[in-house]
Amino acid sequence: MHHDQIQRGKIRTNLPSALSHSSRHKANPVGFTLQQTMLRIKDPAKSVPFYEKNFGFKLLHKYDFPQWNFSLFFLGIPRPGQSWPEPGTKESEEALWSMKYQSCLELTHNYGTENDDNFKVNNGNLEPNRGFGHIAVMTPDVYKAAADLEADGVAFHKRPDEGRMKGLAFALDPDGYWIEIIRRGESSEVPKEIPYTLAQTMFRVKDPKKSITFYCDVLKMSVVRVSKMSDFTNYFLAQVPPGEEFPDPESEEAPDYVRNMYPQVLELTHNHGTEDDPDFSYHNGNLEDKEKGILQGFGHTGFIVDDLAEAVAFLDENKVPFRKRPEDGGMREIAFALDPDGYSVEIIQKNGFKLFNEK
Repeated sequence: MHHDQIQRGKIRTNLPSALSHSSRHKANPVGFTLQQTMLRIKDPAKSVPFYEKNFGFKLLHKYDFPQWNFSLFFLGIPRPGQSWPEPGTKESEEALWSMKYQSCLELTHNYGTENDDNFKVNNGNLEPNRGFGHIAVMTPDVYKAAADLEADGVAFHKRPDEGRMKGLAFALDPDGYWIEIIRRGESSEVPKEIPYTLAQTMFRVKDPKKSITFYCDVLKMSVVRVSKMSDFTNYFLAQVPPGEEFPDPESEEAPDYVRNMYPQVLELTHNHGTEDDPDFSYHNGNLEDKEKGILQGFGHTGFIVDDLAEAVAFLDENKVPFRKRPEDGGMREIAFALDPDGYSVEIIQKNGFKLFNEK
């Protein structure tokens, strides 16, 4: 929940008619399911142990692509009582690409960056790279968590009692990405013995009407909470299981509903007035111009679908642009669509991305 202190244009109440539609359950015939958030990292020997040791993430699966000079590390926190196969096996690969109502971090390492003293990623929070904001974890006690993490040497951007938003913190990972630490609800299915769960991915959006329409009407998410401040509004989006009731997103019950969720949500942050500025845009994390200080960092969110061909046809019907179609390049089981701000959205065939038997 990083909240920018920038006033852009006039204050307004945001999109009550759009929210009225977008907070409903969505029929989801092709099975869009939020499954991952991808971040580029400099050194996996630092980043992977950092998330494992400090936040309880587990290595779910790994891919090496020496022909393209990169590796992928999938880290997650299994559901309570869920056993996970040994990473690097056919079973862990199958489990990764059939996840439902849970998601993971995909850490991408391009070979050689760990030995480049000049290499760094952008964390999305400084100009000219503002766009992506942070990931977040939930924990029963933010103050204890922050104290324990700091005692173990974890750096902080914000401690729980600093700034205007009390009771939440922002830790920093080895690449400088922000990790928000927020309080887990008392009614969560996650027992207190599990210290952390992956809670959210936040990025800034220029026009919430366009973004909510895309993520809700196209990717079949629902708005489950709205948090309005004088100069910005946060919209929390989730894929709610069919039949599960959830409160009005602007009600007093909505924050607790989100705090008690196991799956992560998308937090779309709208700084008021950006939608009225024709020259305004956010950095999508994938463009690079080192001379201008524009660097890569956040890569994409990813959604599993039951049938990739049907999903692509549905996206085409809704005039969604593509960065990569399935037939482009060497990976036919995935596509990359673009949201209204140019953020990449990976579309992945359920159980389709399997390389284990080819190794």
